[in-house]
Amino acid sequence: MRATAVRRTALAASAAALALLATACGGTSDADKKDDKDAAGGGSSAPKTPAKTLTAAELEKATLAQGDVKGRKVTKAGPADEVPADGVTVDKEACLPVAHAMYGVAQKGSVATTKRKVIDEPKAGNKKSLEDLADGEAEDAFKDAFDLTSTFVALNSYEGTAGPDAFAALKKAAADCAGGFTATVAGTPTKVASIAEEKVTGGDEAAAWTVTSEDDGDKAPFKLVALRKEGAVATFFSFNLAAAGGDVTFEVPAEVVAAQDEKLA
Repeated sequence: MRATAVRRTALAASAAALALLATACGGTSDADKKDDKDAAGGGSSAPKTPAKTLTAAELEKATLAQGDVKGRKVTKAGPADEVPADGVTVDKEACLPVAHAMYGVAQKGSVATTKRKVIDEPKAGNKKSLEDLADGEAEDAFKDAFDLTSTFVALNSYEGTAGPDAFAALKKAAADCAGGFTATVAGTPTKVASIAEEKVTGGDEAAAWTVTSEDDGDKAPFKLVALRKEGAVATFFSFNLAAAGGDVTFEVPAEVVAAQDEKLA
């Protein structure tokens, strides 16, 4: 398994896809100006008051489980999915919160963490073998087989104002690093070419982005989502095999985000 989260996500998605296929065949006041500045800089809209902190047991109960998201398989992340905070470095310090979110690393103030992998189940389709399909049908069938999205979900419980602060720091970092940066894990660099804001709703506040990675001129899109409810912050990092090849586009994993939002309510 590769060292970087981007490569690991791709590999996990590929392995999961093959495994699943095998089994399933006016005027502006000073206050207004400040609000506009905070929004542009990615500031959190949350009040600076202590938010409810979930215990480890409460966080586990609020974590996604099999059956929570229709058409997806939910499993616990394993040791190979763990990346220590000090194992992530960036060439632009301001971009570290984004890199941490990509790798599922908790920010300062986290008291409990759970991690899950959510993978699309293969769609029921043509049962013909590839040999029996026409050229166009075979190409479409192959593309559909890899049109599966894998999402890595990290759910963290924070003390005091650390949850709102972590969310605000991620939003600011995504805005500041829209032009890209390079993250390195275990000596292996991953180049992020761009970060573009997407639309998402949920929790007390939520934000989403398309994170485009680049390797030797080849670009691949990822989706990054952050959802905060009280002192709990969930991050979602998604990859689609077919989208990486440029054959399809894929959206923010809205159903996964909604399912997590519901469990935090």
